[in-house]
Amino acid sequence: MVQKSRPLLVLAYPGNEDARALVIVAPLTSRVRGHRGELDLGKPSWLPKPSAVNVQGLASFDRSKLVRRMGTLTTPQYNDVKAAFRDLLGLQPRTSQPILKSL
Repeated sequence: MVQKSRPLLVLAYPGNEDARALVIVAPLTSRVRGHRGELDLGKPSWLPKPSAVNVQGLASFDRSKLVRRMGTLTTPQYNDVKAAFRDLLGLQPRTSQPILKSL
């Protein structure tokens, strides 16, 4: 049986100094339901159908399993992905840099 490849959003790609060669990804789906935990991307030019990022489906695996680069999100789309993760995890965006003081 031939295994079908699935489109993924790469969120973190390991550097040479990282302890493990694991890439962190979120799956893309063409079954857009509009539920919390999924971010509608519309129809990117590099995908055959309208799609969404499933932010609940985080996974990690060895970077050697990535097959090919399909496309890139726009900056606003990527900012929306980050906001969806903050919402899902109950995190607030940093509004300012921490203030460091000396005594």
